[in-house]
Amino acid sequence: MNNTSYTTDVAAWSVEQAQLIRSGQFDKLDLEHIAEEIEDVGKSEQRELASRLAVLFAHLLKWEFQADFRSSSWSATIREQKRQVAFHLEDVPSLRTKFDDARWMGMVWGRAKTLASKETGIGFDTFPENCPWAIVDVLELTWLPG
Repeated sequence: MNNTSYTTDVAAWSVEQAQLIRSGQFDKLDLEHIAEEIEDVGKSEQRELASRLAVLFAHLLKWEFQADFRSSSWSATIREQKRQVAFHLEDVPSLRTKFDDARWMGMVWGRAKTLASKETGIGFDTFPENCPWAIVDVLELTWLPG
């Protein structure tokens, strides 16, 4: 093995660390960086959910605030985002706890308002300060606001 440094080439380092684990050479592991990488996996999963949910919320805002522009492509995008969120929650069910985290949901809602504002030209502050919909409704495949 090359003993590649984590800071030099993380991809090569990860392959080497996996080989060390598989070969039982635990004393040679870079435990601190392995722990960081494991934590980063969880953060990455949270970012994926936040991104999908923000896009979903933004499209729901557009749906509600621009009723005259509703189209089948909008409803298709909404359904697809709902499916992707559902798939992600099936793969990582512990992320459902994020829905009870007011700070996290506030951040996602803020992103959604920013996206919707940019895409519609509607002022950011025109949209509700907090998400007005129950998450259980939002994730229901056929539910739409207004």
